[in-house]
Formats: sequence, C-alpha cells, structure tokens
Amino acid sequence: MYKILTLNNISVKGLECFPRDNYEVASEIQHPDAVLLRSFKMHDWEIPKTLKAVGRAGAGVNNIPVDEMSQRGIPVFNAPGANANAVKELVLACLFAAARNLFPAWEYASNLQGSDAEISKQVEAGKKQFVGFELSGRTLGVIGLGAIGVKVANAAQALGMKVIGFDPHITVKSAWQLSAHVKQASSVEEMLSEVEFVTVHVPLIKATRNKISAERLEHARKGLIILNFSRQGIVDDAAVCEAIKAGRVAGYICDFPSNFLKNHPGVITLPHLGASTKEAEDNCAIMVANQLRDYLENGTVHNSVNFPEMEMQRNAKNRLLVINANVPHMIEKISTVIANANLNIVDLLNKSRNNIACTLVDVNSAIPKSVVDEICTKEGVLMVRRL
Repeated sequence: MYKILTLNNISVKGLECFPRDNYEVASEIQHPDAVLLRSFKMHDWEIPKTLKAVGRAGAGVNNIPVDEMSQRGIPVFNAPGANANAVKELVLACLFAAARNLFPAWEYASNLQGSDAEISKQVEAGKKQFVGFELSGRTLGVIGLGAIGVKVANAAQALGMKVIGFDPHITVKSAWQLSAHVKQASSVEEMLSEVEFVTVHVPLIKATRNKISAERLEHARKGLIILNFSRQGIVDDAAVCEAIKAGRVAGYICDFPSNFLKNHPGVITLPHLGASTKEAEDNCAIMVANQLRDYLENGTVHNSVNFPEMEMQRNAKNRLLVINANVPHMIEKISTVIANANLNIVDLLNKSRNNIACTLVDVNSAIPKSVVDEICTKEGVLMVRRL
C-alpha cells in the first residue's frame, strides 16, 4: 500500500488516478511515500524519511527544495504543458485588453455618476481617451518557445499578428509544433527593437532572472507593451516602471501583484490567474498523479526536473531501482552484489542527469532484502527500492 500526502487541494480527477486497493491518499497521513502539491512552500517543511517522490500539479517548482530532494534521491515531478492552453488564453485576453484599453475603460465606466442621460453624455465625451487599435498586423515577441510559448505564438499568428520568437534552447518537439511563419530573433535585444508586444514564457532560473532588464529595454521599440504570465522576477519590475515613466514602454500586464506594482500608472496586475481554470487544474493533477504512480510502481521517470528520463519495459516480475551520485563504477558495484546473490540480470537501464544517476535492473527471481541492504552500503548510493 502506497501512501500519498496532499499538501494542497488537488483535483478529484487527479486523485482518482490512484486505485484505492493499492493507494491511501489523504491531506493528513503519516510516513508518506509521495507528496502531491500545488503552491505549498516546502522549503521549511520537514521531509519524512519515507518520502520517495514529489509531484507538483503545475509547471513551476520554486516552492520545492529541489536540490535537497536530489541529495536524498527523491525525484521531483511537474506537469509541463498541462496548463498551456489556460495560460495561452489569458495571454490572448490581455493582448486584446491592452490593445483596446479595456482595463482603464472599465474603471472609467464603473466610476461614472449621475442619471442615465448624464452618464450617456459622459460616455460620449470620454470614450475618445480609450481609442485602441486592432491586433492584426501588429508584432508580438515571444520569449521562450516551450509548451506555452508555442501555443501563444501560433494563436497570435492565426489572429493575423506578426510573431517573432526567441529561444536558443528550443526542443525538436516544440520546433515541429511551431508555425513556420514565426520569425526567429537572434537575441532579446533584437526582438525588443522590432515588436509592439512581448510576452515571456520561461522558468525562473539564474539565467532568466531579469530577462527583461533596464539595459535590454534601452533597445525596445517605443510604445512596447510587456506581458508576464510566467514567473515574478523574469521581468525587472523597477526597470519596466521606470521605462513607463520615461515613455519608452506603454504598459505592463503581469500575474504577480506587489505593493510596488499594484497601483503604478501603466501597470495592470492580476492575482496569478495563469493556470486558474478547472480544465488546467484537472490536466495538471492527472498528469502528475500518473507520473507518481508509474514511478512508485515501475521506477519510470517522465517530466522530472531533477532526474533523468527513465522507462524500461518490464522483462521480469522482480525489479530493482538504484539512485546514486553520478560517479564511476556504480553499475559494476550494483551488478556484483546482484551476482553474488545468485540473481540473473534479465535487463538493465542506466541513465544520468547532472549529479544524479538511476539504474533499473530486472532480475529472474525475488530480490532478498540483503541485496538492498548491501547496495545501500556502497558510497554514493542515495536510495534503493524493490519494485
């Protein structure tokens, strides 16, 4: 029986992926095998010794101590792309809103006073200040062409916009999905000099912090509108507000309110709505629940942020999973222990990612606990499991 601890409310459709005859799922549970969460901050959370996996029902993992999990031999799974359509639709909504000045126009209309006849006169007199423009023919820059960025780029192109993309690490899968009409930029600076809108869709890591910076905004086309529905910190808020004040940037719409931003002229902040649709919550929960289950039962790794991709068809009933530091001679040591126990290896898969290595071994008969115990004594071994 596997125990799954939920640290946030998780979609019922995701929880239904765990069959109740093999899984116990609860928000309060002792000695969990896995944790399933959304926004719960795990950095100060005491990690149970029994924990074998963490699943984030979403894309970002900033709320999870990934490095510490790696040191303990615990994979962290996420759900990239499961919320892509939800974010795409919100970006499109805000493109329309920015082009037609919908946010300030709504605020103006909501503050009108007087009789209906007086309000009608005020509307006719005031609407000229909210004259907008159409998106067709305008140019959008998309920084980051992953699951979300590709959807945004393709949708904008379908609306008649010109689209410029920037992603030096685009995957083959994303490249196949991206419209052939999307132009490639060689740098962020080049892109900003050409576009009227720019939207960012990259994870927050050291290389992407302040991707939209004061220095890069010096290259921006006057009147630029910036959208950030990715992560706070990717856009330098202070630099953008200074550029708005200087007249180089026309507006900034983001999903991350702060005291600095929330009432700043030219800035619209939303309460982190990017993935807030029922469909996205269901999709994220289902994806990560299935990944957790496959890992716990088979040692399969898909969409982990710290472990290598691992999948091996079962060629025997008995399987061993070894997680260790990525150092030489580990396969030799594992194989020697297995051979000394008179077990025959039917199949073996070894993969590594940065400092982590994983080995799946199918053997011809039951694996005694003594084999697990002996492998655990080897220097560099982080976790050993019989599956």
